[in-house]
Formats: sequence, structure tokens, C-alpha cells
Amino acid sequence: MQRICLFPGTFDPVTLGHTDIIDRALHLFDQMVIGVGVNATKVPMFPLEQRIAWMQEIYKDQPKVKVMAYEGLTVKFCQSIGARFILRGVRSFTDFEYEKAIAEVNRMMDPQIETFFLNSSPQVGTLASTLVRDVIRNGGDASKLVPAAVWQGLKKA
Repeated sequence: MQRICLFPGTFDPVTLGHTDIIDRALHLFDQMVIGVGVNATKVPMFPLEQRIAWMQEIYKDQPKVKVMAYEGLTVKFCQSIGARFILRGVRSFTDFEYEKAIAEVNRMMDPQIETFFLNSSPQVGTLASTLVRDVIRNGGDASKLVPAAVWQGLKKA
């Protein structure tokens, strides 16, 4: 059976923190689906199509990676794509508590789906999309915060 993992998020925008987690986890799974989520409670800075395009560009040479949009329950999306694993990045104790609660509810809904937590690398451990959006909104240099494909796209905008 193929080990398919979902890495869900809004990726608004994609940061080096996101790619750190994906890159370090790739060898653990046969396929990594990056699920670009539509969150009804969030108003994104970047359109869904742009966030998907960035991820596709970043991982265009990585055959294990597939990028897909989804909305609704993450566990339902896992079921629809045959993913038995969810990967979540953890930057802090607060992140862990929040992610642990979500993982426990997901497990109650489908005990076959396991959640893996991967600590952020120290050099990107403080990166959050919220902070990156503030830098971008205020005309700051986000080149050290986002992958090159995202930075190039931001400079064109």
C-alpha cells in the first residue's frame, strides 16, 4: 500500500517554514499531497490559484509531490485521496497544543489516519504566514522569508 501523506494549509503565502517541513518529510512517504485549503474563516491575501501555482512551481521537479485545492474537513479530504497520514509543522508549544487537539478530533473521525508532527528547523522556526504578510503589505523585503518562486511572483505584482 502506498504511503500517501497530506500536508494541509492555506499557504498564504508559502514560506520557507512550509518548504522546510515538506522537504524534510519527503523521504518518509511515497507521495506528498500539498492540500491548499480554502478556509471559510480566513480572507486570504493571495488568491487560491496563485497559492497553488507557487507550490506547483516550487515542486515542479519533485515527482512525489502533488498540489491540490480542497475545502471542508481535512480528514474527509484525506479519505477522498487515499491519504492515511497528515503532516503538520510545529514551531512552538502553542502550535503543538493547537495541532494536537485537531489531530485528536481527526483521529476520532477516522482512526486509520495518523498525524505526524515535525518541528521546524531553527532558522525558520519563527516564520508564520501572518508575519510574512505584514512584511509584504508594508513593502518590506520578504526575500529571506519565502521561496524564490514566491519572491519572484511578488516582485512582478
